[in-house]
Amino acid sequence: MDIKDVKQLARERMKGYCNVCRECNGVACAGQVPGMGGAGTGDAFKRNFEALKNVKVVLRTLHNSKDPDTGIEVLGQKLSLPLITAPVTGSGINMGGYLTEEQYCDAVVEGSKAAGTMAMVGDSGKPEFYVAGLDSVKRAGGEGIAIIKPRENDAVIERIKMAEEAGVKMVGMDIDGAGLVTMALFGQPVGPKSVEDLAQIKKSTDLPFILKGIMTPEEAELAVEAGVDAIVVSNHGGRVLNHTMGVAEALPAIARAVKGKITILADGNVREGVDILKYIALGADAVLAARPVIWGAVAGNEDGVKTVIDTFRNQLYQAMILTGCNDVKSIDESKIVNLNAVK
Repeated sequence: MDIKDVKQLARERMKGYCNVCRECNGVACAGQVPGMGGAGTGDAFKRNFEALKNVKVVLRTLHNSKDPDTGIEVLGQKLSLPLITAPVTGSGINMGGYLTEEQYCDAVVEGSKAAGTMAMVGDSGKPEFYVAGLDSVKRAGGEGIAIIKPRENDAVIERIKMAEEAGVKMVGMDIDGAGLVTMALFGQPVGPKSVEDLAQIKKSTDLPFILKGIMTPEEAELAVEAGVDAIVVSNHGGRVLNHTMGVAEALPAIARAVKGKITILADGNVREGVDILKYIALGADAVLAARPVIWGAVAGNEDGVKTVIDTFRNQLYQAMILTGCNDVKSIDESKIVNLNAVK
């Protein structure tokens, strides 16, 4: 199986939910929430695509970077590339139901592990989906990360304890899901958090805690104040609030504010290996990816997910050679031209 096979099979099996477009720009799926699209007109989804597209890579070939190292360590975990699988739930609700929730979770957890990285498993309006993710991580020897919706603190802490019992390596919260339509449909209360709320949640566990859904320098600094270990710069894929900035637009200012104080991950339209290089050059330490991993799971279960992540790593390797990067730490703003910042 190669990436062409993955895309073709996913296109056939997700018909009516995802077209696996040549350019995954959010146009064909606009407004499909629940589903695979962006909220409302899909502008925020489209903005993620356009903002990242406006970051151009600088080609360099006069150097000695012939065999770059794509490996990295994130919060104590060694990864084969700076990519973690993003949390996704609702195979039947959002993806067309080709896989059961259990099959999807097994595919992403085992496929990510086989590719030398880790998967995040998510929370949902259906409690059994969270349990399915934890069960997959437990079967994988704890190689995974549990991400919880911004429920009431007691409910979040309860789910952290469940994750600890499953042996996960890290926990976190996708606070950008505070207004998620699918949670409302199932009568599951979610909402914003104060710094005090976050501090209480963080103190409930000794595991590294990740806060997903930061889009401003001010809130990045509040996350540092609350004591969390990592943030994810994310607008939830443009699926919760229309007309937000793109992640590639928001990331540089956030990195200037908190780089070195906290681990920074970026999540927004990562579709190929060079996108990883772009986000790291903009200030991230690593990235999350969701949609291509979904394609891989639907197309070929664990093998399909591994194919997608291996392809990302090979593409990143080539991009590092052609921009003169010996390792991930060598990737900086000199490797790109950010047209978003050009007036």
